Amino acid sequence: MAKPTTRVLAVLDLLQSHGRMSGPELARRVGVDVRTLRRYIVALEDLGIPLTTERGRAGAYMLVAGFKLPPMMFTNDEAVALSVGLVAARGLGLAEASPAVESVQAKLARVMPDKLKRHANAIADTVKVDLLPASGTPGSNAALIALAGAAQAQRRVRMHYESAAGVRTEREFDPYGLAWRAGAWYALGMCHLRHGLRSFRLDRVGEVSLLEPSFRRPLGFDALGQLLQSIGAIAHAHPIEVLLHTDLQTARRVFSLAFGVLEPVEGGVLLRSSADDLDWFARQLAGLAFDFEIRRPAKLRVELARCAARLQRLAATAAG
Repeated sequence: MAKPTTRVLAVLDLLQSHGRMSGPELARRVGVDVRTLRRYIVALEDLGIPLTTERGRAGAYMLVAGFKLPPMMFTNDEAVALSVGLVAARGLGLAEASPAVESVQAKLARVMPDKLKRHANAIADTVKVDLLPASGTPGSNAALIALAGAAQAQRRVRMHYESAAGVRTEREFDPYGLAWRAGAWYALGMCHLRHGLRSFRLDRVGEVSLLEPSFRRPLGFDALGQLLQSIGAIAHAHPIEVLLHTDLQTARRVFSLAFGVLEPVEGGVLLRSSADDLDWFARQLAGLAFDFEIRRPAKLRVELARCAARLQRLAATAAG
């Protein structure tokens, strides 16, 4: 439920957008009764917003003619950051993202100075952000809002969840943080049903309710890093170990956390991973700028030799 301050600002926004609105209509749009609306009107007047009130059954509220909020002051860099963020928001798998972005842009246009408004409009019209298409957009933003709020307050929740296989469960969950990756939103934290750290796709989360118990989030918890690490730890058909003849910093620049686990050892860095497609994994190794040694499986050496033979054949064809 929206806070009173948020509703007061919503009343101001509606009056700016429509000019004149009846009390009952304003109350309906904001989601309060007429008596509460009158308190919000008084609150706006206390803030120095000049309002005109028409009495009677057909009465209405309106801003004094000519009143406009002062321009919202942004630097050029702030305007660019805000505008690019709004462009990116369209591709982040949020429910009703496009209407929400358009609404925000319209509100900012009413309070931005003309020069910054032109900059913001130029970015909205010309900038594109290469994001993976959302693979699962939640039906609403309710779960995102509820879990983000619980994570910030470090409060446990009860939530309904449906797995990819269609199995429905109810569980208590300590949300440590949220992350977006590869077209989907995830909540990460301690699952008290499975007694371990888990990640849950938000498009599969149902009702979320806040509970009384609190928790302490692990110090320095990185939601995206944990998500990538959990993806990298998923077991596939072929367990893989490769000794990379390089240092850990270089290896981390080349391999993301989703690729596998990197461990400094004598002689370099040990990459532990797994794959269903060894031909694909061999091609990733073929592009490395440093040497390496395949420890297992032997089939990966065969695929790497096959990849090398293909490259030699292509190089000979190009030379001829």
